[in-house]
Amino acid sequence: MNLSLVFEWESQKMKIKWLLNLTLCLGMSVVLSPLLAADKTAELPEKEKFHIYLLIGQSNMAGRGKVDPASNKAHPRVLKLDKAGNWVPATDPLHFDKPKIAGVGPGSGFGPVIADAYPEVTIGLIPAAVGGTPLSRWVKGGDLYERAVKLAKENQKKGVIKGAIWHQGEGDSSNPKLYNSYQKRLSGMIADLRTDLGEPDMPFVMGELGEFFTRPGAPTVNQALHGIAKEVPATAVASSKGLPAKSDQVHFNAESEREFGKRYAAQMLKLQKQAAEK
Repeated sequence: MNLSLVFEWESQKMKIKWLLNLTLCLGMSVVLSPLLAADKTAELPEKEKFHIYLLIGQSNMAGRGKVDPASNKAHPRVLKLDKAGNWVPATDPLHFDKPKIAGVGPGSGFGPVIADAYPEVTIGLIPAAVGGTPLSRWVKGGDLYERAVKLAKENQKKGVIKGAIWHQGEGDSSNPKLYNSYQKRLSGMIADLRTDLGEPDMPFVMGELGEFFTRPGAPTVNQALHGIAKEVPATAVASSKGLPAKSDQVHFNAESEREFGKRYAAQMLKLQKQAAEK
């Protein structure tokens, strides 16, 4: 046997193994780097330049739209509060209420529009929505209300609460007692939330239930939202007109959620402009 050929073959095998390992490492780096970036705690600006918004309600606020990994990049000035209470880049999903199904929600379209409208500030989103929850858990004294207030108060030390966006009502649209009292109960919650946060004029934008949602009380809930917008100062409604659902006919799809978020943002900016002109 020619020893030189053996040595040459062993040398080639080592080179191939080295190249394979290098390729694997580089590949893992490409895959993991966005995830690491998403989990990296962000450096916050001074308090007055950190504008915080509360995202509250049930699953269509939490988001169930499919996340596209290829386009899942955060706006450079939009952050989210993660489960550990850290401010991190706002990649999808923003919420973590039900990790196996959490996806794109309206906050994903809302945050970037608000950030672009205020180029001198950083936007912080507090994702507090929980799927499948009734309004009773969101009124003062309810567990989800108290949790949302706690998260907001803790972060008022770091930034300024500039508004809240709300999507809920599916869970109250089967029982006449619940949907017929919806306007009164949600109006009370808005008043309590503003009082508890020390923000009496905090803008509050509500989103219509989807046109595809056919439970008997859905029209009454939507009427209640518009009734609140007429009677309660600094409130508005984002339209769901023309926004299609996923195949379950309960949740908006990812494209609809992003568009819905832009509509929420338009109403929020309108309320803020009105307040500035007073």
